[in-house]
Amino acid sequence: MRPGRTLGAALADGVLVLDGGLSNQLEAQGCDLSDALWSARLLADGPERIEAAHSAYVAAGAQVLTTASYQATFEGFARRGIGRTETARLLARGVTLARAAAGPAERETWVAASVGPYGAMLADGSEYRGRYGLSVGALTRFHRPRIEVLAEAGPDVLALETVPDTDEAEALLRAAEGCGVPVWLSYTVDGTRTRAGQDLAEAFALAAGRDQVVAVGVNCCAPKDAGPAVEIAAVVTGKPVVVYPNSGEDWDPGAGDWRGPATFDPAGATRWRAAGARLIGGCCRVGPAAIAALAAGLEPGTRGG
Repeated sequence: MRPGRTLGAALADGVLVLDGGLSNQLEAQGCDLSDALWSARLLADGPERIEAAHSAYVAAGAQVLTTASYQATFEGFARRGIGRTETARLLARGVTLARAAAGPAERETWVAASVGPYGAMLADGSEYRGRYGLSVGALTRFHRPRIEVLAEAGPDVLALETVPDTDEAEALLRAAEGCGVPVWLSYTVDGTRTRAGQDLAEAFALAAGRDQVVAVGVNCCAPKDAGPAVEIAAVVTGKPVVVYPNSGEDWDPGAGDWRGPATFDPAGATRWRAAGARLIGGCCRVGPAAIAALAAGLEPGTRGG
């Protein structure tokens, strides 16, 4: 069931805890994600695994669950021989699974339908570079059909996430116009610039003044880059900030593996909150234990729900 309040109303009352990385929890459950569809494959082959992963984050204290649609696209499923009607059903299933894991309405838990970047469909790491050589119009046409299907499925918000550059941000915002569902816009960054090298203040400014955007921020970035980005987003847009960095390890697309030490510290949540963050969680390689520690570290009275 849907929660009693809208996500926007809840953000006005306090901080909400996001979930962590869906893929790492699925792998911890024994799932093989060595496929171009990544976690989206399980929408067709193992939906019960996805619901179990969502449930693990609910048990850890997450109040917002992000669906397994990051890498789910009409084009990607078509390469597996899955037609548009069935793909639309699978996209909607992602919302249904998260809603089921959220549990009864008396415990307010919101569902964010993930809308990954164009590079996620390519499955070659290009979402961490951006600048695919496509126009804003072409990117808008790519994103709109999936956004329409996800919006029809009834999530509480669309998570326009891991956005590498301003062209794709503009395309995603255009594609979501009129869909009837609020959105958050979240860039992946390197320092105080987008992955494509654009000034982050200018990138965030695209969301300022757009009523449909309920939060703006960053995800799938190094934890050390999260704090400065939160401050910039709050100042530039005046909106609630969303922040969910990865573990701090570096993804090596050539080796298909993570390198380096983990630096995610759940204690950072209090600093991000002080800078304006209202949706706080983790991305790749941040699991339920870290989300539980993050949730416990937020002082009573500062969390919505």
